[in-house]
Amino acid sequence: MPDTATLTHDRAMAAAGLKAAVRILECWGTSGEQGEAILRVSHSTYARARRGALAEIKLDRDQLTRISYLLNIHAALGILFDNPENRYGFMAMANHNPYFNGRSPLSLISGGDIAALYETFKRIDALRGAQW
Repeated sequence: MPDTATLTHDRAMAAAGLKAAVRILECWGTSGEQGEAILRVSHSTYARARRGALAEIKLDRDQLTRISYLLNIHAALGILFDNPENRYGFMAMANHNPYFNGRSPLSLISGGDIAALYETFKRIDALRGAQW
């Protein structure tokens, strides 16, 4: 069984990840409702993360996985694009590649389906040369 220090550390790391994910979503131009659906968190939790008012939080495995996908999408976009317009605008741009079929990556993940988030991550990560 984890000790109190480990639980506190894990909850602090979860809060840091959530705050980072919310900042990324804001840079991508998402609404609060979209961000809540993508991360599968409550309105109050999202609002507290947006304000940076989370010191610790307990998140489930699904929520942590969603945060991980977002952070990795952001990292891949940072590798692909030097300019902020593309780095932060790519997710809202229409994409005519297979899977997206003219839709923006953001429109696909905004429904809150973790499979869409995974597929979006996989395809963006592949653009930087990742092998699947």
